[in-house]
Amino acid sequence: MNFPAPLRTHFINAIAFIGISSCLLTTSLHAAPPAPVNSVSPLIGTDAHGHTYPGATVPFGLVQLSPDTPLEGWDGSSGYHYSDTIIQGFSHTHLSGTGVGGLGDVLLMPTVGDVKLEPGTPGNGYASRFSHAQEQASPGYYRVFLQDPKVTAELTATARCGLHKYTFPASANAHIILDLVHGVGNSVRAATLRVENNNTISGSRTSNGWGGRRDAYFVMQFSAPFASFGIEQDGQRLPADTRQASGQNLKSFVNYQTTAPTAILVKVGISGTSIEGARKNLAAEIPGWDFNTVRNAAAQQWNDALDDVEIETSDPRVRTTFYTNLYESYLAPVLFNDVDGTYRGLDHQNHAGTGFQNYTTFSLWDTFRAEHPLLTILQPQRVSDIVQSLLTHYQQFSQHTMPVWPLWGNETWTMIGYHSAPVITDAYLKGFRGFNAEAVYQALRATAMQNRNGLDEYRNNGYVVSTSGGQKQSVSRTLEYAYDDWCIAQLAQALGHADDARLFLQRAGNYRNVFDATTTFMRGRKADGSWRRPFNPKQLVWADYTEANAWQYNWSVMQDVPGLINITGGPQRFVQKLDALFNEKSDVIANIPDITGLIGQYAHGNEPVHHVAYLYNYAGAPYKTQQRVRQIMNAF
Repeated sequence: MNFPAPLRTHFINAIAFIGISSCLLTTSLHAAPPAPVNSVSPLIGTDAHGHTYPGATVPFGLVQLSPDTPLEGWDGSSGYHYSDTIIQGFSHTHLSGTGVGGLGDVLLMPTVGDVKLEPGTPGNGYASRFSHAQEQASPGYYRVFLQDPKVTAELTATARCGLHKYTFPASANAHIILDLVHGVGNSVRAATLRVENNNTISGSRTSNGWGGRRDAYFVMQFSAPFASFGIEQDGQRLPADTRQASGQNLKSFVNYQTTAPTAILVKVGISGTSIEGARKNLAAEIPGWDFNTVRNAAAQQWNDALDDVEIETSDPRVRTTFYTNLYESYLAPVLFNDVDGTYRGLDHQNHAGTGFQNYTTFSLWDTFRAEHPLLTILQPQRVSDIVQSLLTHYQQFSQHTMPVWPLWGNETWTMIGYHSAPVITDAYLKGFRGFNAEAVYQALRATAMQNRNGLDEYRNNGYVVSTSGGQKQSVSRTLEYAYDDWCIAQLAQALGHADDARLFLQRAGNYRNVFDATTTFMRGRKADGSWRRPFNPKQLVWADYTEANAWQYNWSVMQDVPGLINITGGPQRFVQKLDALFNEKSDVIANIPDITGLIGQYAHGNEPVHHVAYLYNYAGAPYKTQQRVRQIMNAF
């Protein structure tokens, strides 16, 4: 791989840090291990609170072609849940690991018998039963047997296109349903559909959901001409010769007669810009009809990406865990432009590509801590484009702020902080230069000087003021603003803005203003300087904390660990406090499913504590880091 000079000498150390601690980055002298792509299980994380999907995609691909099951709500945010026994169809866009549902565009479903255009339940709708025993998932490929129509469905994908293979039984009434009403966590606002000929359908789906209005365009082609077709609008079947329609609720179907078991392929181009963009994507990425060629190419892309890290272990479970998690790290952000570079901006206008790949789906509160530093090591070719995408967001967004949680040309305003700062600063200080660093810095500075989300209080008081109710998240915002400010200070210093560097370094010390030396916890503080009461460090109080409690947010001073140790009472007391975190009873007072994976009050199921086990190193007890890391690995 091509690394900027500052990265080359630190490559092995960085990999060792992010890898499984028992694994050695050496070439095995024993039998060759399985290829990394064969050590991935996409079904891991699809149960309980995992929020992942098992379908077909390529690294950082816009299209994630995956089955959708009926479960809705928090645990159904990926569109698929392992506990379900019914598949409603296969849609082309999904989210992995999020706490909010979204996407689920352009659903197809093969059926036989009478045409049914509502998913319903098996027997009275197009949904079908399935068994996990007849389901297979691997990187870039998904297969399942649909028990009701007796159809084997296979899926694979490219960056912007999906390819379906439906093997029908002999039937005089075989159909493929297209449902533009279906979505995951959103409602359709408008749709268009046009039957161009007996091999091609095109259209669009505009939805309202997380982040606001979002447009998805498609062109789909069928490997065999369909015998007939139909369109339904607002629950009413349109005349048989109707070839196009528009409205809020559109569905369609195509009909086949399969005199023997027959495989019918459907290839679908997806675009965020236009139908013609989808057509270009399809022509460029899947010009032919060889399913295995596309499937093998997807698998090869995954193997090339995963093969950057070689581990040595005799335990196949460790190998599967490692490579599956590395695979999941490459599911977002995703490409958000057409093959010619055109993309939909935050101003909801199409923009011509200007020499960079545009990305979206940045869950920055979740990913600034570990994924983005990982990408600088393992996917350096994407880093400058990612930074340019963040800057473009600022330049085209009417609110003129750096991204918080952008999704498909929208800002969702989900979570806290301005965590593009650590992503960008990390990239710049590691030697990445494929972006206008001064423009990026000025955008970060302008964002940090705004008044939204308590920033005015943070600047005036040195902390975000705690209020009696609501979800202000005052302590968490203060701590994360302080970290982001430290990152801006480093970039300012590197670019020669000495006065700004001093300003933001001063702001980076604001964490001290929410530290209560009496309780040794980070606490909510009112406008008059008094502490918010009552206080229980085990209780999640949204007025002060984000998806966590005081025990879990107490350590969010990544920019100044020696300072945190000092105000806690020195190294010995700091180690005792860390021990207490892991040894406390796991009785978190909160009605929130995010706080999972508990060891004492340590909650590995959410991001704020992911660095905590390593803090022992800073207090002279590295052996305890080794102990805790092993404990966490074995527990989860």
